[in-house]
Amino acid sequence: MKIIAWVRTWTVQGVKWGPLNRSSGNRVSLAIWLMPAILLFCTGALPQSQWVPLWPNGAPGSEGKTAPETVRTTSEGEHVVSNVHRPSITVYLPAKGKATGAAVVIVPGGGYVELWMDHEGHRVGQWLSDHGVAGLVLKYRLAKAPGSTYTVEGNSLPDVQRALRLVRSRGAGWDIDPKRVGVMGFSAGGELAALAATRYDDGMKNPTNPIDRESSRPAFQALIYPLIPQAMKLSKETPPAFLLCGEQDRQEISEGLPQLYLALKRAGASAELHVFSGTQHGFGVRESNHGPVGGWLQLFYGWLGERGFLKQN
Repeated sequence: MKIIAWVRTWTVQGVKWGPLNRSSGNRVSLAIWLMPAILLFCTGALPQSQWVPLWPNGAPGSEGKTAPETVRTTSEGEHVVSNVHRPSITVYLPAKGKATGAAVVIVPGGGYVELWMDHEGHRVGQWLSDHGVAGLVLKYRLAKAPGSTYTVEGNSLPDVQRALRLVRSRGAGWDIDPKRVGVMGFSAGGELAALAATRYDDGMKNPTNPIDRESSRPAFQALIYPLIPQAMKLSKETPPAFLLCGEQDRQEISEGLPQLYLALKRAGASAELHVFSGTQHGFGVRESNHGPVGGWLQLFYGWLGERGFLKQN
């Protein structure tokens, strides 16, 4: 079943972003093209992406929750996930010799009800890995899903923090510099990224799992049309921030994000702000994005370079 899910994910991404079109014949061709990678996966070699649970033995607070994840497909062919009880990351690593050492934990949005995994997740991870930056796409537990017993601060935020620790713990094997692991969040995921950038520690003392010795502080934060947390404690120690939204987004975002920029500057933190005219909420990375907003990832990449995060290892 894991192999089938992996093929389905890559079929969608290949059709949308690869050289093939969307005909059923090309889907078959893509599956055939992927067979060598599937064989590598079966023998334990690292494919272009891999799935890693945050807690292999189960996440604290999810005991007894064994229902499988639910995936729905939108009319545009995008995949939206819900019913997450086993938080995980999908790992997109740069090709050997291309890694810059930087890594980004990517936190999709969905109002804490579901996760929009393609345009706010996998496409971002793939783009970053193509440009030498490791992309780690997070599935986190959803605090506002119907019947959920989870909370934002008790489960969703700890999932982000655990992802940051996990990526740092794998630094050598994944060609990642632990000092250059940041976080990027979209919408509700942007709120989690902002919380992670203001509520962190240098590592737990005497943990039972060595992963928890790692710092949960992101080296940088990218907040993409984020929900903005209330009463954020900002200082000159707050990780540098890349802020981006659309002018036609909801008022609390289109006006709130510039206000956050000013608050960061007043606190002595570094920040860069982009507001795209004629742009609404939820654009992410889509083929339908045109004009300046279609190049926002290149702006982020340039910002990483200016901040010194893209030094070759």
